[in-house]
This record gives sequence, C-alpha cells and structure tokens, in this order.
Amino acid sequence: MKRIFWIVLDSAGIGEAPDANKFGDIGSNTWKSCYDSGKLHIPNMEKIGIYQIDGMEYAKSTENPTGSFARMQELSCGKDTTTGHWEMAGIVTPDPLPKFPNGFPKAFIEEFSKRTGRKILCNLPYSGTQVIHDYGREQEETGALIVYTSADSVCQIAAHEDVIPVEQLYEYCKIAREMLTGDLGVGRVIARPFIGTWPNYERTIRRHDFSLAPPRQTVLDALKTEGKDVIGVGKIYDIFEGQGVTETYPNQGNEKNMEKTIEIQKKEFDGLCYVNLVDGDMIYGHRRDIAGYAGALTRFDEQLGEFLANMRDDDMLMITADHGCDPGYTGTDHTREYVPCLIYGKEIKAGVNLHTRKGFADMAATIAEALGSKYRGDGESFWDEIKN
Repeated sequence: MKRIFWIVLDSAGIGEAPDANKFGDIGSNTWKSCYDSGKLHIPNMEKIGIYQIDGMEYAKSTENPTGSFARMQELSCGKDTTTGHWEMAGIVTPDPLPKFPNGFPKAFIEEFSKRTGRKILCNLPYSGTQVIHDYGREQEETGALIVYTSADSVCQIAAHEDVIPVEQLYEYCKIAREMLTGDLGVGRVIARPFIGTWPNYERTIRRHDFSLAPPRQTVLDALKTEGKDVIGVGKIYDIFEGQGVTETYPNQGNEKNMEKTIEIQKKEFDGLCYVNLVDGDMIYGHRRDIAGYAGALTRFDEQLGEFLANMRDDDMLMITADHGCDPGYTGTDHTREYVPCLIYGKEIKAGVNLHTRKGFADMAATIAEALGSKYRGDGESFWDEIKN
C-alpha cells in the first residue's frame, strides 16, 4: 500500500457506547438522528457497507458491500476531539483531561487579563452561539475578551474581528495555551472570532485550535520519522500541535476540505493524507440542527463519489469519526458513542465485518502495518483480516 486517505467525519457517532451512562448520553445516536430525518442520502457509503456495521440494522443494507467495516469503541476517558484523534492515532488517554464546570480559577483569569491587558467576560460554560449573543455587544463596546468553556476540556476565547484582529486573537490564545498546563492543562484553547452586529452575530471559519501536544509518539510521528508523507487537511495540524505532519492545509469547511483532498489525490505522495471534516460537529451537531447535519453527510457522500472514481490501485480509504454530537439529543454537548470505520480499496477485501473493535488505536496500528511501519501504539492491527 502506497497511499492511505483517512477521513474523519467529525462527531458522526453511530450509537451510544457501553459506558454512555457515565457521560449522561444514554440513547444518543448521531447517525440515526440524521437517518430518521429522511434527509440523508449516502449511496456511496451505503455501497461500501455503512449499514452493515453492527448496530446499524435500522437501515436497509447493501447485499454485496464493496468494502470492509467495523464499529469502533473508544477506550479513552473522554468524548472530545483531542482524545478521539489521539486515540485513533495510537494513544489511549485513560485519565480525563481537566474540565471547568464552574469556569476557570480566579487566579488564572486575573493573570490572563493582566498579560493581555484586556478585561475578561463570562468565564462560564456556555453555548458558543449563545455566548456571543449575550456578551458580544459588551465585547464590541469595551474590547474585552469573552472567555468560556463547555462540557469538554476546552478554553474558548471569542472576540469580534473588527475589534480585535484575528491574528491578535491568536496571540492571546497562545498566551492562554502557555498558562493552561498541569492541573489546568485543557485539551484545546480555541480562538472563536465572530462578525456582524448584535443580535445577529456569526462565528467565522477562522477559528483556530491550540492543542496540547500528544504525550508520546503517534502514528503520524512514526510515519514522518520513517520518511513518509503525512498530509493534514482541516484541523489535523492543530489537533496534534503540528507534530508528525509534513504538509498542512487549514480548515475551510467540509466542501473545500474535500476539494483539497481530491486535489491532493491527483498528486504524487507516499504515505498518509489525514482529513478532518468538522462541519457536522461545529455547525450542525452542537446547534442540534438535524436537517443540516444530514445535509452535510449527504454532500460529503456526493464528493466521495468523485474521490472513489479517482482512487488508484495502491490507494486505501478509511472513513471514521472521533465521537458523537447527536443533533437529536438533549443539550448541546458531544455524545459518547461508537464510531464507524469503513475501509475501501482495490487491495481491500469486500464484505469483511470486523464487528466491534475496542479501541480507536486499532486504526493507527492497521494504517501503520499497511504502510510498512513497525508502529502499533496502543492498538492491534486488523490489516491481515482485510487485505487481499
């Protein structure tokens, strides 16, 4: 195998995980909420075998799937982007990253305000769209920074682009990232620029994530060290703090990210192209927009048709997710769910049901073995089961 394309449909979970009760997510099922809407049309993923995956029997399945497939269970203690991607890249995180349900400590807020020279607003868990509605006008008037968190291990910093230029907002986020270590070491500090006038503010795609660096080697690091190309599209560079990535293309939304992936597909490279498509999570999941989420998956499947037509004989495609964010569920947070894994290529067996795999890290081990790397991380490869 020469080239692997690893596409993450961010938050596209496929049903509550066995430990969903610990996260308050019993009954969540992101994919089924989209399916039940009647607005989901995904013939390409159906043909590969999405509805052959264990637990997805509610949909009519393809009799002769063209790919192999599995249901993946997360072992890390979390339901967020960082732990999900770290695990699929080979690192299980047994202890949860710190969360701040009552806001960040006073000492941090005071020092952050001092170092940025700006007043701090909010400092509470908040919906990202609601927080700019409630605090955006004051932010515009005072030049303050809106600092908030969520049910995830994140510190989010919002400001109007006309008041604080985006590059300056990024610098403030870097200061917060330097400060948030140890017991305060959140998985991500996220810049959340917005535009518009109150009450019609809108967040822009110029968000930027400043992540903790992975604690040890991932499959990305191993492949890079071994001389392979590791191309990141979307948030991949941010999630891994750039570690292991040899070439990066920042997030521009699902459609343009897929256009970039298809462009990369037509070029020569040797290794991995790792893609994160975040719109389902960022735009539709958290906002509980079922029709929008189903539409995003449908549009991805349309572009997937073009991608499949361009695949070479020595290419492999793997489609998965990092957690759930059920648009039909209560609240606005991520949901603890299984995720799908579809594997397709000329060198991949058709119709192999891998059933439930415990640990997203099995994907990293499989990708490593397929590309000739000795890396396995915390996973077990299923390459022998799917290769022709």
